[in-house]
Amino acid sequence: MANLKIVHIITRLILGGAQENTLVTCKLLAERGHDVTLITGPAIGPEGALFEQTINANFKTIVVDELRREINPIVDIPAYFKLKKFLNELQPDIVHTHSAKAGILGRYAGWSLKLKGSDTFNSNLPLVVHTIHGLAFHQYQNPLLSKFYIAVEKVTGQKTDAFITVADTMTEKAKAAGIGVDKPYSTAYSAIEEEAYLTAPPQSEIDAFRKKYDLPQDATVFVKVARLFELKGHEYVIESARRIAEKHDNCYWLFVGDGILAEPLKNQIKFAGLEDRFKFTGLVPPQQIPLCIHASDVLVHCSLREGLARVLPQAMLCGKPVVSFDIDGAKEVVNENTGLLIEPENIDQLTDACEKLLENPDLRTQLGQNGKTAVTEQFAPATMVDTIESVYKNLIDSQP
Repeated sequence: MANLKIVHIITRLILGGAQENTLVTCKLLAERGHDVTLITGPAIGPEGALFEQTINANFKTIVVDELRREINPIVDIPAYFKLKKFLNELQPDIVHTHSAKAGILGRYAGWSLKLKGSDTFNSNLPLVVHTIHGLAFHQYQNPLLSKFYIAVEKVTGQKTDAFITVADTMTEKAKAAGIGVDKPYSTAYSAIEEEAYLTAPPQSEIDAFRKKYDLPQDATVFVKVARLFELKGHEYVIESARRIAEKHDNCYWLFVGDGILAEPLKNQIKFAGLEDRFKFTGLVPPQQIPLCIHASDVLVHCSLREGLARVLPQAMLCGKPVVSFDIDGAKEVVNENTGLLIEPENIDQLTDACEKLLENPDLRTQLGQNGKTAVTEQFAPATMVDTIESVYKNLIDSQP
């Protein structure tokens, strides 16, 4: 397809699936010859920044300081006008937004340029695309807040030419809420730069990692990779561990990540008498995540809301079985061949699933190998960007 001018907009480059997805997309689109600019807000918070990956990248990056996650008209209004200004200067063919706040402000700013029109700027452009990584509304928030988010997304959906989701389930939920029902939807599974996951590090590195965190070399290690944040489900892992630890001596739990709940979770572990069984890595660089998984035996994922958690296919690429709550897009990768899918918040099922894998190393190996085979092509960067480019092409070709 012809080279395009593309602007991606995301709220902040913290460690997270949407952010990693966006960086991979920008990088590969630029490699394919497109003129790519990324507009982002400042990376604020304890979750770690990915901003350094934009340094010396093959795409341009603009930081809008007012582009923040929280709803605050004092900064949201200036952010909107700054986005309009930059888009007017860049005059892109495609404006592609990510995340709730950037998705709303960015789509309004992009759509406003259509209305402007000029002799130098096609009034049908820019075409506005939005990726749904996860929905802002969910069952665990105040119902009034959910209704507010749905109303906003329905209105903003009218200013969107096409939607991309990271899982078929996201498409189903968005349409069921009345969002963009007359607009095209496509699923592009969130790409992973796979080599470090597919290739196990030397055993010496795994041994050193386990020694660093006081994990016995012969222990079975359950790993959870997630921000220490609300709705990530660490408390369910701790409660199931309390039950398992009463019957099994040589198993440990590893929490990879940091966040505002670090101290409360450590207190819960202390109260349960499990201080010697739980290890915290704190914040680790993205390039060390493959080692964290390779040095573990089973991935446990207990988030209560997630588009499709990238850590699920990441673990499968490492050849590790997964235990996951059956939420959102998890069922699109986790099945009886690749892991164990359980009811959200069901600690009995979580405990049984972990014990089953703890007691059956051969099952762990078989599920891990099946998972690797299942997701390698599905989550390859080229696969995702092929889909995204086809969305762009279809939109461009449909213009008069």
